[in-house]
Amino acid sequence: MDETRHIDRPDQLKALSDANRMAVLRLIMLGPATLTQVGTTLHRHPAWVRHHMLKLERAGLVELAETRKTGGYVEKYYRATARAFTVSLMVLPQPSERGLIVVVGSDDLALELLATDLHDDPRAPDVFRLAMGSLEGLIALRQGLGHVAGCHLLDRETGEYNRPYAEHLFPGRALSLVTLAHREQGLLLPAGNPKDIRSLGDIAARGAMFVNRNQGSGTRVWIDRLFDDAGVDRGTVCGYGDEVLTHAEVARAVTDGRADAGVGIFAAARRFELDFVPLFEEQYDLVVPNEQRESELLEPLFERLNSTEFKRAVEGLGGYKTEHSGDEIAVAA
Repeated sequence: MDETRHIDRPDQLKALSDANRMAVLRLIMLGPATLTQVGTTLHRHPAWVRHHMLKLERAGLVELAETRKTGGYVEKYYRATARAFTVSLMVLPQPSERGLIVVVGSDDLALELLATDLHDDPRAPDVFRLAMGSLEGLIALRQGLGHVAGCHLLDRETGEYNRPYAEHLFPGRALSLVTLAHREQGLLLPAGNPKDIRSLGDIAARGAMFVNRNQGSGTRVWIDRLFDDAGVDRGTVCGYGDEVLTHAEVARAVTDGRADAGVGIFAAARRFELDFVPLFEEQYDLVVPNEQRESELLEPLFERLNSTEFKRAVEGLGGYKTEHSGDEIAVAA
C-alpha cells in the first residue's frame, strides 16, 4: 500500500464521482474489510457492495488484501491501494504527429521564444507551456503532469538556485538541471516613472498601487524577501493581494494604469515600453527527470537551446545573459 497515490486518470475520477463508491473507499481506507462487513456498516446488501468494489478495483483504487477460510466459506478482504489520495489531472491538446512537450512552472519570455522556434520547425515537437509558478511547476512535474519544469527558486541558506528545491521534492529520483539563461528582474513602472519610484520601499511610502505575482512563483519569493529586507509591512502595500501569473500580465496592469508598479523581467518592460529599475539577477533552469532527459522527444528542445542562433535571439530580448545557457547539473538519485 502506498502512503499517497495521485489520481491522474479519467477512469479513476469517474470511479470516485459516485458518492456510494466514495463511501466504500473511505471505509476500507480504515483497514481491510469484507463485502459483508462493508455492507453491514453502510446498511447495504453485499451484492451492492460488490458492484462498487469491483469498479474501484478496476480503477486501481482498491485491491484484494487477503483471503481467509471460515468454516466452509472463503472470505475476501479488500483494502485501499493508498492511505490517502490526491487528485491531479491535466487536460492537454491532442498531440500531433510531431509530438507534444509539456513545460510547467515559471513564466519566461526566453522559454516562450524556444517554444515558438520549435513550433516553426516542422521536424520538432510542439511545446505546450503552462505558467503556474516555480514551486507549483516542480510539484506538477513530480506528479507526472509535464516533461520539464521551469524554475528560478533561490535557496538563501546555500545561495544556490533550484537544486535544493529539486532534491527536496524529488527524493530518490535522478534529475538534470539545465540552465536556460540568467535574467534581470526589477520594478516595472509607467513610462516616465511619474511617482518617482526607485525601490520597493517607495511603493509603500508613496501609496502606489502594486500588482503582485502568484504565491509559489520564484518572483513572489523574491518580492516577499525584498519587502521584508526593506522593513516594509506587506499589509500596508496597496494591491499586495492582487496576484497575476505572468510577467506580461504585470506589465499589462502597469501599462493599463491598473497598477503603478510591479516586479518583472527587463524583457517584459522593453516589450511594453515601460520604465525599469533593476533589483536582482537570477538563474532560470529547466528541471528534467532523467527518464525524460534521455528521451528522443526532448532532443530537439535541447539542441535548439544550445544553438548560437537561439542564444543570440534570447540576448536580443533584453536583460538576458546566455554564457551559461545549456550548462547542466546532475542531481543523483
